[in-house]
Amino acid sequence: MKQLVRLLALAAPLAAVSGCGYHAVGAATHLPSGVRTLSVPVFATRTEAYHTETVITGAVIREFAARTRLRVTPDANPQADAVLHGTILKEAVTPLTYNASTQESSSFLLTMVVSVTLNDRDGKVLYENKNYVFRQQYQSTTDLATFLQENPAALERLSRDFARALVADVLEGF
Repeated sequence: MKQLVRLLALAAPLAAVSGCGYHAVGAATHLPSGVRTLSVPVFATRTEAYHTETVITGAVIREFAARTRLRVTPDANPQADAVLHGTILKEAVTPLTYNASTQESSSFLLTMVVSVTLNDRDGKVLYENKNYVFRQQYQSTTDLATFLQENPAALERLSRDFARALVADVLEGF
């Protein structure tokens, strides 16, 4: 019995360290070694929302540049080793709370559905997720003297969250 306890005591730290999932910054663990440049053209959109595609694309470019050693270009560069195509499939703003006395909504939920595909130069799919769903809640003020439009800030936050998740998924291979 003592031997079993000792064995478990020795094996537990080894198991914890071996499966930790840590890797060096910039180590794209699930991208082919030949991928050194990444092209990220402006995401397509199937929505009527203004400017969303540029905010999302910019956040993705910044996140790839910050977390990898890839040379990221913001265009459809035919010389790039890989190209990330994205399409915003849906963008909706839904009221969450309603003030009966003022008959106005005071908080909203921004929901976005995005499809992305990462292809190598030959067109082979390296990563794909056709159904990213991200949400961001924001408050609205009813006081016109201090009114501040919160929708753009919510879009910025949602874009950063989306970019972090996308880059992590591409690098980790999930």
